[in-house]
Amino acid sequence: IVSSFKMVQRLTYRRRLSYNTKSNRRRIVKTPGGKLVYHYTKKLGTIPKCGDCKVKLHGITPSRPMERCRMSKRLKTVSRTYGGSRCHQCVRSRIVRAFLIEEQK
Repeated sequence: IVSSFKMVQRLTYRRRLSYNTKSNRRRIVKTPGGKLVYHYTKKLGTIPKCGDCKVKLHGITPSRPMERCRMSKRLKTVSRTYGGSRCHQCVRSRIVRAFLIEEQK
């Protein structure tokens, strides 16, 4: 009875953290020498959300907080009042509200 066994390489973690957590995600990569090793993947960045209605903001690059300090200003904001902090709908409603309050006086 001949059974075909496939040899599998065992992989060891390259860092001290030995639990399968969000910060310990990794991919298997084959090196030029033919060895299989773990490469650790970075966490994915999120798109900022509007402070009022919690909708995702358009025109802003998804990034991690530490990446943001290295990014240029055009990647982090949009050229509008409250750009990068509030969505267009909320800015509009704020302007209209302020105008109507002024008109009542």
